[in-house]
Amino acid sequence: MLIFPHSRINIVMELHTLIPKLYRDKKLATSIVKKIHNLAKNLDYVKIMNFCGTHEYTITYYGIRTLMPKNVELIAGPGCPVCIVPACYIDAAVKLSLEGIRVYTYGDMFRVPGSKMSLLKAKSLGGNVVIVYGFLDVLKDLEKYHKEAVFFAVGFETTQPTLATYLVRNKIPNNLKILVAYRLTPPIMRHILLNYDVDLNGVIAPGHVSSIIGSLPWIFVPNQFNIPTVVAGFEPIDVLLAVYYILKQLVNKEAKLVNEYSRVVRPCGNVLAKRLVFKCMKVVNGTWRGIGLVPRSGLSLREAFKEYDAAMEYGLELKGGIDVRPGCKCHKIIIGKAKPTDCPLFGKVCTPSTPYGPCMVSTEGTCYIWFKYGGSKVDLLRKFSKEI
Repeated sequence: MLIFPHSRINIVMELHTLIPKLYRDKKLATSIVKKIHNLAKNLDYVKIMNFCGTHEYTITYYGIRTLMPKNVELIAGPGCPVCIVPACYIDAAVKLSLEGIRVYTYGDMFRVPGSKMSLLKAKSLGGNVVIVYGFLDVLKDLEKYHKEAVFFAVGFETTQPTLATYLVRNKIPNNLKILVAYRLTPPIMRHILLNYDVDLNGVIAPGHVSSIIGSLPWIFVPNQFNIPTVVAGFEPIDVLLAVYYILKQLVNKEAKLVNEYSRVVRPCGNVLAKRLVFKCMKVVNGTWRGIGLVPRSGLSLREAFKEYDAAMEYGLELKGGIDVRPGCKCHKIIIGKAKPTDCPLFGKVCTPSTPYGPCMVSTEGTCYIWFKYGGSKVDLLRKFSKEI
């Protein structure tokens, strides 16, 4: 048996090793930062929203904000999928777990506060709650658990295809129901631009989501709102390039869609994944925590798959609930109208160990990221230089 040194698997492994190094190269980063500063000299104040929570992590962890010109501001958007789940959904999951029905949930969702309590608190009171890393963990557990169970289906377009695959192929156990809290990302971006005075000059669109839906669904941002938009990856160089492309368009008085993450994202995305999702789910209006009803931003099971609908099975009323707790500014943070440090509870009443608002729970939550990786300008610059 011959083993070729440049076989496909070896090439993939080499790329997996080389790409992070390339996209964290200090000299390349310095060069891009210089170009950003030169472009910014020709512009007034610029505000750029990074949609994804992972982008916010990269920007904060590597201190990218400290490298920006004074007239370029990077703000976080609604890119944390558990932060925007309405409290009424959590309340419903808590109720089911306390009634003895097993509720499967992700680790981040486990700690997000509902109107009265989180699933963590419910579990401490005897609720039947199991943390999973993905839907396959649910199926594995159900091989030995044959009582009533519910999967709390939370997330953006990235997490939806796995569940859809098993639904379409009829491989869901009869004792499992689905509490669908899936949300779609382009509609919330449109909603923010139409209804909130955020005054954006650029948008960094999410890479993970776009690997599924493609880059084209974001074309409405430059076309309809005249805002330069870049689909970007998650390494420091990806983010710096996104800022550079946006500033370059602003200087040239252009508004285009740029796919910086072309190594992963295609214009039409993953066609098979999308086909599977929309074969078992349909687009509906969806509520977002602290924002309210957003047109055509949610998913629900199609009629042929209603037998798996937990809301129908258990008569759940998914409305009401306390989305915004007194003093909390998470609802403003996720639309870019406030920063975590604008909230009087940040780092005091609200910390990762005692989260008061949803943005302090998830590793993709803006408050959590700022609390864990924020710091002085010197500290952040040192971290960026060391890592890159």
